[in-house]
Amino acid sequence: MSGLAKVGDFCPNEACSDFGKLQADQSKRNIIKFGKSRQGRQRYRCKTCGVAFCETTGTIFHGRRKSEEEIVETLAWLAEGSRISSVSRVKGYKEDTILDWLRDAAEHSEALEEVLMAEYQISRGQLDGLWSYVLNKGEKKAILKPMRLASSGAPP
Repeated sequence: MSGLAKVGDFCPNEACSDFGKLQADQSKRNIIKFGKSRQGRQRYRCKTCGVAFCETTGTIFHGRRKSEEEIVETLAWLAEGSRISSVSRVKGYKEDTILDWLRDAAEHSEALEEVLMAEYQISRGQLDGLWSYVLNKGEKKAILKPMRLASSGAPP
């Protein structure tokens, strides 16, 4: 996707004078590679403000203990229509954890809307359907169970 910037293409520090500015000219880049994290992820540093950040900064994977593959696979099961409770049992993750992943994915997905519409000719109706689906999957719904009557037939 040519319309999307990647981590390392701009400074994510809002206080930096180069915040959000894409570094098109490779010879004048202010973002440089800055080693690896303990988890083996690429780190970067802005030469303008000195702030260091990781390759997952600003993504749904930032600060997560599970691998990107595990998170994406879990979200894919939900997108296929699996219930959160079922995925939770099978994968061994708490429902609240999966809901957090789903909410983060929804927030980041909305940022892709313009690119999806421009580069993939996805209609407004298709996007609305997608966001409705994501939002509905992100809410736990209370299921009311019918009250059982006492064996004598009198209400409890």
